[in-house]
Amino acid sequence: MTSTSPLDFAGKNALVVGGSSGLGNGIAQLLQNYGANCHVTGTKSSGAEYADETSSDLDGLQYHQLDLSDDRRLETLNLGSEGLDVLVLSQGITFWNDEEFNPNVFRQVIDINLVSIMSCCDRFFEDLKRRKGTIVIINSIAAYRITIGLPAYTSAKAGADSLTKSLAEAWGKHGIRVNGLASGFVETKMTRDVMRDPARRERYLRLLPLERFASVEDVANVALFLASPLASYITGQTIVVDGGKLLR
Repeated sequence: MTSTSPLDFAGKNALVVGGSSGLGNGIAQLLQNYGANCHVTGTKSSGAEYADETSSDLDGLQYHQLDLSDDRRLETLNLGSEGLDVLVLSQGITFWNDEEFNPNVFRQVIDINLVSIMSCCDRFFEDLKRRKGTIVIINSIAAYRITIGLPAYTSAKAGADSLTKSLAEAWGKHGIRVNGLASGFVETKMTRDVMRDPARRERYLRLLPLERFASVEDVANVALFLASPLASYITGQTIVVDGGKLLR
């Protein structure tokens, strides 16, 4: 008797919004490695423009340009007619040096980090319903503990945690599971500049029971689990992947 691995995504269609680099790219590559037909989005006009970025590997992925500052552009995102099994929402921006206290910047961060999540879920609701698909929202422990100097980012992440629960409750009857994962510090393009200071890195490491920063793979593995049948009875949850940071 043969059995199919619950981590076999062959024949499944996945979209990772924000999957052109960083954490989203790691998730997209992992889904592809397990057999998924994987689409990714980024803000640049073509995937070739990411060639020099160390956190980007678009080999085998289907790239689409998408600027989420305008919801109308979502309507032009064409993944074909096969439907969607996995939607991963990994888009995000942030502004340091207290810029987020400016109301216009605050609004910009909220629009990308929270409102666009709802826009993407709405855009692909029918596709996910048809395939009884799953949504994975990439969150942060900022949802539960503020990041000093980032009021918009923190507010958006708290909102994303609540939205995960709301969508799971509303869409469970359609066979759609909605979960999230809240990562701690992961060294990606978005965090690299702020952690160049050795003293700051050392202070942060002392707060981690596991005494190391997360790798992209640490987080991507949890996303893969949530998207798989191994998590078939889990919905409305956000799994914390932080090396124990919230314990201290």
